[in-house]
Amino acid sequence: MTSLAFSSSFSFLRNDAVGGITFRSPKVLSRNRKLKLKKSACRYATKTTSLGVEGARASAEVLEDQTMAKEARGGRVLRVGLICGGPSAERGISLNSARSVLDHIQGDDLLVRCYYIDRNLNAYAISSAQVYSNTPADFDFKLESLAQGFGSLSEFAEHLAANVDIVFPTIHGRFGEDGGIQEVLEKYNVPFVGTGSRACRQAFDKYHASLEMSKQGFITVPSFLLQGSEVNESELSNWFVTNKLDPNSGKVVVKPTRAGSSIGVTVAYGVIDSLKKAKGIILEGIDDRVVVELFLEGGSEFTAIVLDVGSGFDCHPVVLLPTEVELQFQGSVDVREKDAIFNYRRKYLPTQQVAYHTPPRFPIDVINSIREGASLLFQRLGLCDFARIDGWFLPSSTHVFSSSETKYGSTEWGTILFTDINLISGMEQTSFLFQQASKVGFSHSNILRTIIGHACSRFPNLASYNSVSSHLPGRSSGSKPTEALNKREGIREVFVIFGGDTSERQVSLMSGTNVWLNLQAFNDIEVTPCLLASSIDCSSGMDANITDPDSSSRVVWSLPYSLVLRHTTEEVLAACIEAIEPDRAAFTSHLRNQVVNDLVEVHGGIGEDGTLQSLLEAEGVPYTGPGVMASKTCMDKVATSLALNHLADLGVLTINKDVRRKEDLLKTPIVDIWHELTSKLQCKTLCVKPARDGCSTGVARLCCAEDLTVYVKALEECLLRIPPNSFSRAHGMIEMPNPPPEILIFEPFVETDEILFSSQSTNKNADRLMWKGNSRWVEITVGVIGKCGSMHSLMPSVTVKESGDILSLEEKFQGASSLLPFFDNDTHGISLGGTGINLTPPPASIMSTEALDKCKQRIELIANALQLEGFSRIDAFVNVDNGEVLIIEVNTVPGMTPSTVLIHQALSEQPPMYPHQFFRKVLDLGSERFL
Repeated sequence: MTSLAFSSSFSFLRNDAVGGITFRSPKVLSRNRKLKLKKSACRYATKTTSLGVEGARASAEVLEDQTMAKEARGGRVLRVGLICGGPSAERGISLNSARSVLDHIQGDDLLVRCYYIDRNLNAYAISSAQVYSNTPADFDFKLESLAQGFGSLSEFAEHLAANVDIVFPTIHGRFGEDGGIQEVLEKYNVPFVGTGSRACRQAFDKYHASLEMSKQGFITVPSFLLQGSEVNESELSNWFVTNKLDPNSGKVVVKPTRAGSSIGVTVAYGVIDSLKKAKGIILEGIDDRVVVELFLEGGSEFTAIVLDVGSGFDCHPVVLLPTEVELQFQGSVDVREKDAIFNYRRKYLPTQQVAYHTPPRFPIDVINSIREGASLLFQRLGLCDFARIDGWFLPSSTHVFSSSETKYGSTEWGTILFTDINLISGMEQTSFLFQQASKVGFSHSNILRTIIGHACSRFPNLASYNSVSSHLPGRSSGSKPTEALNKREGIREVFVIFGGDTSERQVSLMSGTNVWLNLQAFNDIEVTPCLLASSIDCSSGMDANITDPDSSSRVVWSLPYSLVLRHTTEEVLAACIEAIEPDRAAFTSHLRNQVVNDLVEVHGGIGEDGTLQSLLEAEGVPYTGPGVMASKTCMDKVATSLALNHLADLGVLTINKDVRRKEDLLKTPIVDIWHELTSKLQCKTLCVKPARDGCSTGVARLCCAEDLTVYVKALEECLLRIPPNSFSRAHGMIEMPNPPPEILIFEPFVETDEILFSSQSTNKNADRLMWKGNSRWVEITVGVIGKCGSMHSLMPSVTVKESGDILSLEEKFQGASSLLPFFDNDTHGISLGGTGINLTPPPASIMSTEALDKCKQRIELIANALQLEGFSRIDAFVNVDNGEVLIIEVNTVPGMTPSTVLIHQALSEQPPMYPHQFFRKVLDLGSERFL
């Protein structure tokens, strides 16, 4: 039973701010706010729910038409190809995932085009309306009359290459997670969300994944592989004995190696039963490879969502709050039923046999170890964008595997084992992805668009779609104070009520959740989900002053976002009671803060690529520095150049670039690459740098093919640094990104004249600077400050390198301990940031006042063209005669160390801005633009 209640006279949500993210705890309605529901109202509510769903579908169709119209007018629309279906038994879940993704990602900046692959790998283009078909059979029945078929997968891939910008596969199991669809897309250079085909093949196969995890230093579950007809009973018996299992009755888990996380998984007892169930899996055609594993007695199963918040191929996985899976059994059950596992039915259908706890009821050190281990595993297996990793925690009182003490997963509390890698996690509306994401402030739309945005960042041609990446809505029903929303004119409150105590209460929950999520697309209403429960079930939350037995027979709980996403009403109620238990609430708050810190403390990633800015805007939190679009553009060096190309006639130049993938560098002869690059870029020496990384790591000058060989070898061997003088031209230590970048930029190395500084001269009138000035180009760095559209350039600083041709990380950011800056007549500051030297302002012997003024004007032109605001730093080359600027890169979150040259630039202002004044100015600019 579901009802929609409209009211503008009251609200009943308690608001608790936790770690910068507002969390609304569940609260029982006070007596004068109770809702009395009758059976007739319940029947009416069912009809209302149906209308709500149809309205959501209709609005989706209208939205698609509007988006297509915008695309036709030349708007910036990202075309996403949503592929669902597939040949596996998880096709039905795939359709649920596709519906959920379609509901939550569409917008003015994003157009979804839908496709379906049937059991026989035939591909079809379908309308978005067809995605709402009920079952795979319903799909198949309508295909002939409503869908556009493709003659082959190759023809399908060619269509995708021409008609979509990026593909979002929602196919679970075979062909979706085993590298099948990924290989097709890679062959035709179609960008897609998720892990590449090679890593998919390894991680999807449970046996191969276990071997690789063991190789990577993780504790794994002992297993035995049965393949096709090659079944050797004696070898399996020996395996039982080796693992201290009774060959006649030892309990094991039998599962296909390549059928997803749930299909065909069963428990067996002894060798004979194991072989029988393995042969059954093979005969049913589920898989011809079956693995037998130890049954983990006394353990607790968990699952964890991993979200990559790095930039492009710079992997920075953050593990959200894991979920503990608790199987529950009531009444008299068969002994072996208690050995049941978290199978397909328990995972995807409403049942009271399973309960979820997010975060798990484990010691906090264990939860931290799970998050750390899942993050390492994500990186070492080469996964991309997002994934779900399942595992077990075995308390110290249970069996510990031999030789496990030296491997990852051994803790003082017990053993952590990772068992299954899910490359495309389920995305139905109450899935683990959304449950765990909601715990740290993400809505469905937020998390899906964040995933798509990260995938776009891995493809240079999609760098211009800045508004799609991490596009977080301005309002979130789970995070805004209701009192503040009530002040907005024209906002109506809507209460979606579900639950009750009838046999249809689980259907009510699913219906109510769907209505609630779809209504959130509208900005003129504030939707609050509510659970109708019996007071007997939640007496701890009742108002002690209630005396009316009729009014107290039903209790309505108002729910925060994260507590709605459950499979049963009993689970929602249990989560409500758990959430208001003081110790548990404090525990959850502490862990949530840890995850949030992991999400935001990423220099050069989430902090500079627009993700953090989007999160803050979604929560209505003012922040300093440029906004989402500008941050995203500036993080990508290619996108920065594209955004400034039109300024060439105004004296703002960009450097020609060639973008190469690491994998292409590894498989192509170095001599050929060198010839191609130098010919295309028309230069003799090259500068190589990561496409999307910080401003110093991985940057090197290459003078010959042998230098390129050294650099590529460093990428292949994942070196953390390239030793001094490894190239043909002398250089210092070169720090390399970790993990190695997947996309590299090559550009002509810009020759500048060496500026030498002498601090030994005793003659005060002697020129301490020695500069030949042959090329007439010098390198500068300059801060810009102000409001969007009216940015002001601080005094530029000329960069002086101590050795080599590229400033090292230390030269840029570390303070020097043995040298001191000096000021010449309070006009020229020399900042020794580490061993690097910066001259502020550029000395007149190098650059005239007229050229300096023109340089500052062009820096301001760059800042305004990129829509910078607040404060940023621009690195460039400048022609000392005419002030022309050749842009290198823009840093929207520049280093603010005590030794930063930007402090000297602020001190060069008239009047001077001292550090505390400068930082206050930046802070005030951030506050003013959000008023």
